[in-house]
Amino acid sequence: MVKTIGVIGAGPGGLAAAMILSSQGYNVHVFEKKDKIGGRNGRLELGAYSFDIGPTFLSMPHIMEEIFRMAGRNVHDYMQLKELSPMYELQFESDRVPMFSERDKMLDSIRTYFPGNEHGYERFMKDTREKMNALMPLLQTRHHRLRDYVSVRAIKALPKLSLGKSVYDVLSKYFTDERLKIAFTFQAKYLGMSPWECPGAFSILSYMEHEYGVFHPMGGVNQLSKAMAEVTKEHGGTIHLSEGVNKLRINEKRVKGFELESGSQFDADEVIINADFANAMNHLVDDGVLKKYSKQKIADKKYSCSTFMIYLGVDKLYDMPHHTIVFANDYKKNVEELTKELVLSEEPSIYIQNASVTDESLAPIGHSSLYVLAPVPNNYSEIDWDAKQKTFRKLILDEVEKKTGFTDLREHIVSEKILTPKQWELDYHVHKGATFSLGHQLSQMMYFRPHNRFQELENCWLVGGGTHPGSGLPTILESSRITTNWIHEAEVRSS
Repeated sequence: MVKTIGVIGAGPGGLAAAMILSSQGYNVHVFEKKDKIGGRNGRLELGAYSFDIGPTFLSMPHIMEEIFRMAGRNVHDYMQLKELSPMYELQFESDRVPMFSERDKMLDSIRTYFPGNEHGYERFMKDTREKMNALMPLLQTRHHRLRDYVSVRAIKALPKLSLGKSVYDVLSKYFTDERLKIAFTFQAKYLGMSPWECPGAFSILSYMEHEYGVFHPMGGVNQLSKAMAEVTKEHGGTIHLSEGVNKLRINEKRVKGFELESGSQFDADEVIINADFANAMNHLVDDGVLKKYSKQKIADKKYSCSTFMIYLGVDKLYDMPHHTIVFANDYKKNVEELTKELVLSEEPSIYIQNASVTDESLAPIGHSSLYVLAPVPNNYSEIDWDAKQKTFRKLILDEVEKKTGFTDLREHIVSEKILTPKQWELDYHVHKGATFSLGHQLSQMMYFRPHNRFQELENCWLVGGGTHPGSGLPTILESSRITTNWIHEAEVRSS
């Protein structure tokens, strides 16, 4: 008898799981609250201008290729990737520093802007390659028993984990220039964390970019979600849009399916939750059912920062890099304000995606779709965004025009949309607007993160940034691989 799988949420984790399981012959149904697929990895359209809602970097494409091969498909039949060189440009006061995945170009850049640090770069790449080889088996393996930590692979990886050190501490072993340390540690922001607090094991984040490159899928990173949805349907899976889930149907800790917001019920042999983990546990499960992840215990967890987003359609094409990252002059102060003090910075750091310089499909010819992001505190800060949105927008655009080549930006705005942490929470159902989900402290990693086979409910599985191995597209895809392999293995064992 064919099992029915119900997937809650059509984000990249849910779609990857649906694609793999439908290719294996399961009866897969994905239920998405919004009228479009992708979740935070979806597509936003403002008239003639198109944007990625969330992720704009695509690295480690081999993981994506492997996931599609599991579903019997070649991802390159569905997406066209373009490698970016430089990967991005970093703005430090008056210096614009290009960063490359090509070794010789990166060494030239270091020689120009950070002379004397060339050997440190070579050592970092060599040492972190070894760290990556030790850590990847841990990131690609389920963690549901404490005894997993005395396994051969865990013991082998232990010396590489940089326990007790932060990402910043680790990079300080290789580089003497503070700006270069920041250039290789700012990636902690991908986890919504401070490089001075993010566990040292995550020095692999910058390594991954420099080793594997950064890519732009033509049409945007949202094309990954679109491609996985297409493959799911090709294998007979069904995607239900504008069909939100109201709550799980649970009988003595066993999930039998769920009740839809329409009032109808869906029966499932297994349920995969791709919704934001904390939000899902707070809203899909009745009070008193969960103990380890009760509402109070969820509130006590540590969460990532949030983001203030400005999407701009402009009637000008700027001769600026695809990705630009502008650092506050006092970057450490800026990071502490958004992760510890939970206040808005007077001088924020800002990321700008100018994808139209690479991809003319995103805007009319001669126009640009610009994506502007500033990391900000999550909603535990209790910042009144209705009162602060206008002034913070002005601050961001002032900084962009003052510090970058987008000097006349406001003169050319045709279309605009803003997402604050309040919108992330209310419109995208992200707990406290923490866009990178649960924090990635060691106390919330691997076994100590919600398990892929959810430990409090039977027939209930997790994918996405709130489960192992964590946030970011490559790791979210890995969560789907772990979960689907586990579902299939469990069925084989029971048959």
